[in-house]
Amino acid sequence: MRVLIIKMSSMGDIIHTLPALTDATKAVSNIQFDWVVEEGFTEIPKWHKQVQKIIPIALRRWRKNICRGIQNGEIKQFYTQLRAQEYDFVLDAQGSIKSAITTRLSRGCRLGMDKSSVRESLAYLAYQRRFSVPWQQHAIKRIRQLFAEALKYPLPETLPDYGINIRNVSQAKIELPKDYLIFIPNTSCSVKLWPNHSWSLLIEEITRQGVDVFIPWGNENERKNANQLTSKNSLAHVLPYLSLNEMAAVLANAKAVVAVDTGLSHLSAALGIPTIVLYGPTDPLLIGTIGSSQLHIKMAENGNSIQDSDTTVLKKIIDNLQHFLTL
Repeated sequence: MRVLIIKMSSMGDIIHTLPALTDATKAVSNIQFDWVVEEGFTEIPKWHKQVQKIIPIALRRWRKNICRGIQNGEIKQFYTQLRAQEYDFVLDAQGSIKSAITTRLSRGCRLGMDKSSVRESLAYLAYQRRFSVPWQQHAIKRIRQLFAEALKYPLPETLPDYGINIRNVSQAKIELPKDYLIFIPNTSCSVKLWPNHSWSLLIEEITRQGVDVFIPWGNENERKNANQLTSKNSLAHVLPYLSLNEMAAVLANAKAVVAVDTGLSHLSAALGIPTIVLYGPTDPLLIGTIGSSQLHIKMAENGNSIQDSDTTVLKKIIDNLQHFLTL
């Protein structure tokens, strides 16, 4: 059986889909997957051994200049790749208008969520078979349920298995100490941010104990912010720009991670790394990280960012980090 998965973005949503592939692989003999995914996230599906072919889509970039995408042939090339194979099933695991259109353009029996379950209501019209997947459950469980119903096997009661083959992850060409922590203060959604003052206090306290801290970044503003947080501390470092493969390798060898709610926090959890995640407007019961040694701290909001932490929260983070460092 060959199945095309339509799950284009975002990073966290793509990672949430991996356990469903593991379920299906165990339940359905000889199943293979291809995957349509945004060009910036093509590395993620490759980590799962059951994914055979990646079909990149550059929708985010094409939206900025659709004429260029047509003129340079990129859109035609994507359409050709999408139509090259006739699949047993095409499964839209995103439920948005853009994913539904992509599903409709593909070749194969089209599966997706019903009208009350999709993210954008009109998306259900693209599917030939539709399934009810209740909203009030974790995103990973929703996708596992969708796959189980669509591909006709019992929904497993086991903990999610992301199926990431660490051998498929490229090692970053940087030298790192034996024991280190990763702090992730940056995210594209401003209301999820934790004030720099709080990060500075945390960095100061942890590095005082002789532990190295590394901060990743994804754009120039994030790099500047990381430099600001590390500039006066010899044990706090800004990582060079890394691909997702390289970032996964750095996370996989960290003792622990502290992060706001962002894609890299889900990647850390998927790799089995102890992770402390600070949540503001998002609900960890619905989209929180799932993995071994995960701590979710629900913070109050002030409208623009997560409110500054009190000493109790800071102490909780530090105490847990000290525990993770001994593992």
